[in-house]
Amino acid sequence: MALILCIETGTDICSVGIAKDGELLSLRESDEGRDHARKVGVFVDELLRETGIAPDELDAVAVGKGPGSYTGLRIGVSFAKGLCYGLQLPLLAVGSLDALTEVAREDYEAGIIRVDGWDRALLCPMVDARRMEVYAQVFDSEGRPQSEVSAEVVGPESFARFRAEGRPFVIFGNGARKCVEALPDAILVDVTPSARGLARLAQQAFDEGRKEDVAYFEPFYLKDFVVTTSKKKLF
Repeated sequence: MALILCIETGTDICSVGIAKDGELLSLRESDEGRDHARKVGVFVDELLRETGIAPDELDAVAVGKGPGSYTGLRIGVSFAKGLCYGLQLPLLAVGSLDALTEVAREDYEAGIIRVDGWDRALLCPMVDARRMEVYAQVFDSEGRPQSEVSAEVVGPESFARFRAEGRPFVIFGNGARKCVEALPDAILVDVTPSARGLARLAQQAFDEGRKEDVAYFEPFYLKDFVVTTSKKKLF
């Protein structure tokens, strides 16, 4: 039996959940702007109180490692590392695109989304990387990766090899809607990032002993952070 705190802050959604043996017990999340630094701690406290779980009863902390928002990832990973240091818990890292795919699979299993030919579909989670660029990866309907994670400037030729297979090509995530015009044969479904997507994957990592070095672990940014000059006049 494992109690795992799951944290996903890589997009504009701040999401925290507690899972037991890979099954979600409780969830808190907000899409009210990028206020993750304030909300993540509040959500953790609320969940522990709601479930009656003491912090020292947790077996691990899992965090969405990216790719995603630089600031959002820093907040989530830093908070998770702080908990692991303080409570002497293992840190588990789950790919944010893997977790987003798990959310899609769970939503399909629950009948929340419907796609004809799901069993043979290719699933492509997309996290917004600004303009027409997305962080993306292709999975099969069992959640097995079919490609590497990439930063893709989406155009008519994007994912051509997979789209040419004649299988349903399903796109979702906060970067998917802007790609519909460029990918007219894709099937758009409404699936958003959530800590619940970490539950099963974090349990697998825990069972297999795949923990991170708390001192040296860094988020998977995929691209370097670029500092730009603000256009606002401060003085």
